[in-house]
Amino acid sequence: MIAYYLVKNMSQEKEVVYVSKDLYEKIKKYIKEQGTFNSVDELVEFMLNELLDQSTNEVMTKEDEEKVKDRLKRLGYM
Repeated sequence: MIAYYLVKNMSQEKEVVYVSKDLYEKIKKYIKEQGTFNSVDELVEFMLNELLDQSTNEVMTKEDEEKVKDRLKRLGYM
């Protein structure tokens, strides 16, 4: 496992999140192929914010939950 640092912006404290090296490499590959994120930090923070915003702002249907799970699986998170 490697330490992975999430930073929302420079004024906030940093926290350490551990992910496997394999997952980290998958994320880097995804970023390189897609070109939509500038860093692993940016992608992971976006994904976690999306997941948490959805779960706190609305009740997810079973279908929505399955879509999220499928997306996370395709991205290598599950």
